[in-house]
Amino acid sequence: MRPDLSPETLVVAVGRPAKEPDAPVNVPVVLSSTFHAGGPIAYARTSNPTWEALEEVVGALEGGRALAFSSGMGAVSAVLDLVPNGGTVVVSSHSYSGVAARLRDLEADGRVRVRLVPVQDAASVAESCTGADLLWIETPTNPAMEVCDLAAVAAAARELGVLTVCDNTFAGPMLQRPIEHGVDVVVHSATKSLAGHSDVLLGIVVTTDDDYHQRLLRARTLVGSIPGPFEAYLALRGIRTLALRVKQSQASALELATRLSAHPAVTSVRYPGLPDDPGHEIAKRQMDGFGAIVAFETVGDADAAEAFCDRTELITHATSLGGVETLMERRRRWPEERPDVPETLIRLSVGIEDVEDLWADLSQALDGLL
Repeated sequence: MRPDLSPETLVVAVGRPAKEPDAPVNVPVVLSSTFHAGGPIAYARTSNPTWEALEEVVGALEGGRALAFSSGMGAVSAVLDLVPNGGTVVVSSHSYSGVAARLRDLEADGRVRVRLVPVQDAASVAESCTGADLLWIETPTNPAMEVCDLAAVAAAARELGVLTVCDNTFAGPMLQRPIEHGVDVVVHSATKSLAGHSDVLLGIVVTTDDDYHQRLLRARTLVGSIPGPFEAYLALRGIRTLALRVKQSQASALELATRLSAHPAVTSVRYPGLPDDPGHEIAKRQMDGFGAIVAFETVGDADAAEAFCDRTELITHATSLGGVETLMERRRRWPEERPDVPETLIRLSVGIEDVEDLWADLSQALDGLL
């Protein structure tokens, strides 16, 4: 495959079977627990042809070698196992609640030490990396939508010998490729926009470093955090339309963020595509678009925000993100969410529906807060 192909072409062209007479266009679902001796697979906990096709596509998009896991948290746990016992992890003050909870548990067990840092402040991140073993970045952060200067923090961490990891779930490889900015390891919850249809649980890790790749592969194999072939097939099918879905959903996200900013029931909006957003300039420099996630706060209290979420008819009140359907939720409804996340903060994952229909649904629900 030519190295100069655009991401829009890679999502369609990579991970296909050889072009031979009567060969299938798509990689089939390989349902076998064991394989004939003499080849590289031998047993299904090591690899599977359906996973390999998925890994080939995501690796090509991110610019490294990919490994698929049974879930995003399976991928996260494998990466955190790279930290030596008693090592220090520097992590975004606002990060996915599952990652934050896992780190709290590891710290409570004495396995790691954790330093929280405002990831939007590159100087603070660099200072916090002194004596650390791993820097865990989200950008934009979940759910606060803060933007990190990847090139600046990756360079500072590399100078100090710190492994850098970026959770690229929110932006995705169509919009942001952290390895290009010096990051060592990229993590995805492929459950979200990569698969894109809210029907699988999968994780992906990508790296250019052969040693990290082998260690992560060994962890996946021995722990058994392997994806199912059918789930891998569904994710691969979803990726084929990733470019089109991202284009539609982020165009609608910008429009909705703009309109939300002007609604009297909304007290603040965070979306890096807005010119006055604190992360706008960095996002404009390091991303190829601003994504499909909008965070906003509403007037009233937590109960009022919950009632607002329940009033929408087209938009689904549910967790997760990145699907073809628009989802939203009040993030503090989850006990693991950080206490400094505002009680009325709503995370909106914009799907591919007509933007006017989405706004009509949002605005009628917001009007009920006034």
